[in-house]
Amino acid sequence: MIGVRTDSSGVAERLVLVRERIRAAEERFGREPGSVALLAVSKKHGTEKIRAAFAAGQRAFGESYAQEAVEKMDALGSLEAQWHFIGRIQSNKTRQIAERFDWVHSLCNLKHARRLSEQRPTTLPPLAACVQVNLDEETGKAGLAPAQIAEFIAACAGLPRLKLVGLMTLPAQAEDAEAQRRPFRALRLIRDRLASTVLPLRVLSMGMSADLEAAIAEGATMVRVGTAVFGSRH
Repeated sequence: MIGVRTDSSGVAERLVLVRERIRAAEERFGREPGSVALLAVSKKHGTEKIRAAFAAGQRAFGESYAQEAVEKMDALGSLEAQWHFIGRIQSNKTRQIAERFDWVHSLCNLKHARRLSEQRPTTLPPLAACVQVNLDEETGKAGLAPAQIAEFIAACAGLPRLKLVGLMTLPAQAEDAEAQRRPFRALRLIRDRLASTVLPLRVLSMGMSADLEAAIAEGATMVRVGTAVFGSRH
């Protein structure tokens, strides 16, 4: 895998620091201890780093490129890891995603949703999916506008091999703590408005290395952390 970093030094130590940040934020913002899961974003990092993270107790890994991820899965077949697809979905990669991943966080296209459901093997549980929301409707960024989400969810509701579990967002970077919290708050409010007993949408996939505290303050249930766990990428 060209361009993939392989040095595993420091991964376990960085994991400890990230987990401490999560625990501290849970306590600071009145969240239930252990209510925020860590997704270690391993894209563009080698299998040695993933092995090091797994040995340190990490089980969920996020990948953005289907082919790169499948190569890692094949190399790490002995590890009982959970794989999350977090990148932009391409039509010619839906089968790989449906067959090899446990979760997809970037669902925002009904054609892709139908293909993922159709291509999900019946021997596996339904594919857990988060709907990606483009809160600021930024041009060139994937995700649905807030006004499109309810209709999209309704259209996906009958897909038998796809299970909608929540919402995901990737907001623009912000330095100020309140500015960081604003989009996460908006996503939580959208979720609260759309959630029902039939479709509780419990997962809020939001927050990364630089802003995970702000995300936890606003209700994140899963933070996607790459650099703070694995170090810098090429």
